[in-house]
Amino acid sequence: MMNISDKIQILRRDKEWSQDELAEKLNVSRQSVSKWESGKALPDSEKILAMAKLFDVSTDFLLKDEQEPVFVDDEQVNDQPKNQAADAPTENTEKKKHKLSGKKIVAIVVAACIVIAAITPLFFGGYSAFLSKISEDPVQYPYVLVHGLGGWGPESQIDQTSPYWGSSTGNLAEYLNSEGYSVSVASVGPFSSTWDRTCELYAELTGTKVDYGEAHSKEHGHERYGREYTAENALVQNWGGKTKRGQRIKINVIGHSFGGETVRLLASLMAYGDEAEKAATGDETSGLFTGGKADWINSVTTLCSPHNGSTLFYVVDQGKLVNTVLGLVYAASGVARSAQIGDFYDFRLEQFGMSGASTESQAESIINTVFSEGTDNAAYDLSPDGAQELNKKIKLVDNVYYFSYSYLTTETSALTGKQIPKSSTLPVLIIPATLMGRYSTNTKTDFKIDETWLPNDGLVNVVSARYPIGDEYQEYDAENIVKGKWNVMPTLPGDHGTVIGMNVGAEETHNFYDTLFKMIDSQPRDKKYYIF
Repeated sequence: MMNISDKIQILRRDKEWSQDELAEKLNVSRQSVSKWESGKALPDSEKILAMAKLFDVSTDFLLKDEQEPVFVDDEQVNDQPKNQAADAPTENTEKKKHKLSGKKIVAIVVAACIVIAAITPLFFGGYSAFLSKISEDPVQYPYVLVHGLGGWGPESQIDQTSPYWGSSTGNLAEYLNSEGYSVSVASVGPFSSTWDRTCELYAELTGTKVDYGEAHSKEHGHERYGREYTAENALVQNWGGKTKRGQRIKINVIGHSFGGETVRLLASLMAYGDEAEKAATGDETSGLFTGGKADWINSVTTLCSPHNGSTLFYVVDQGKLVNTVLGLVYAASGVARSAQIGDFYDFRLEQFGMSGASTESQAESIINTVFSEGTDNAAYDLSPDGAQELNKKIKLVDNVYYFSYSYLTTETSALTGKQIPKSSTLPVLIIPATLMGRYSTNTKTDFKIDETWLPNDGLVNVVSARYPIGDEYQEYDAENIVKGKWNVMPTLPGDHGTVIGMNVGAEETHNFYDTLFKMIDSQPRDKKYYIF
């Protein structure tokens, strides 16, 4: 028997309406329609009456366990006056018969398909499997937000008063969840390498112990295992599993700044795995490194991400770099720099045997130590040379949507022809934006830099945020969004913090994510399967 969620889906598709179109006709949000059709919520009596009228069916059909629609016009024909001859057609009944013919055909086809599915379980797995095969709209895919360099998640006290995602505009995840989306915020090492952060993200998503990999840990001289999460507290319950209708539970991952490299590597490892780790541990290899999970991720979105590194790592020495990063942490948190950083910030460096710091000077010492030892750290991955090495390890996945956003906070100086920061730039970013806006020839390494690298958002060059060098891409085309290559969005005005709500209003921030999520949710998903 069909339940109300199945009936709403079938009736909507019979009208050839999208969820957005039905929501508009009923004066509700698209998320409400999605929840009705997925069985997560039930429409109230007012909306049931409205749908009965809209679809021209009886309320009994919507509410009761009926397989065949009972159209309103059928009831009207059956209720004709008793003194009227059954074989004496009137003008009205002739019109009704003509009107009913198309609807009855639809009802007969639906009923026939149900019978076929019911009597051929070996081929279709019963009625539930049948519904999944004709279903166009999978379950709503959750969103996972991943912070960047120096950032934090809900596990840090700082997030309680100054959320990384939303900043001064309020908690962005809470707002998006209130709008009907499913949004979680990850907590990964603020100064750890892309590899280590990705391992932490995977463990948090799945509710398992962090496994940095046997081969990787030996190569870089740190512990193989890190924090342990429980299945009950996994960021996404049953990620990669299937619903009762056989729909894969995928996720949409969004990374800001260095978080972009984290989510890119996650998608690549899930699809292709890592041969070195499989060779080192065999049957004990983490699920992150075994591959074969290309269909666990629906989309990857990067915001101000240094895909090709940042020239900031050439124009300032390490001490100034650390000071800049800490300045951003304090600016984003709204806490004075004299505050005890250990009271609200989690460094998450247990794999290196480093505990938290209580003062800013101790924090600087910890960060400097991490940045100066080897290549397993954020500083190396964020340099153009390190990013080039990282890009060789990360592959695009054919069935994943990729979107990238870049921001620009500089403009051309009439005096020098170089880039200078606009007056609206976040104060802590003015100096780095100025230095990056002057650096057009690499004097540090063999990595080639030219004037295309001058425009920047205060931390990341626009040319780096658009797409990784060597990856396939296309400029954003709303009519032709593709999988397996970058859909490069137009560069937006603002600095590195604008997109997460720093130095900007709540309405602008909320509108950006509302628009982004609607675009992602509107893309075609798994193919439909038909039996007729």
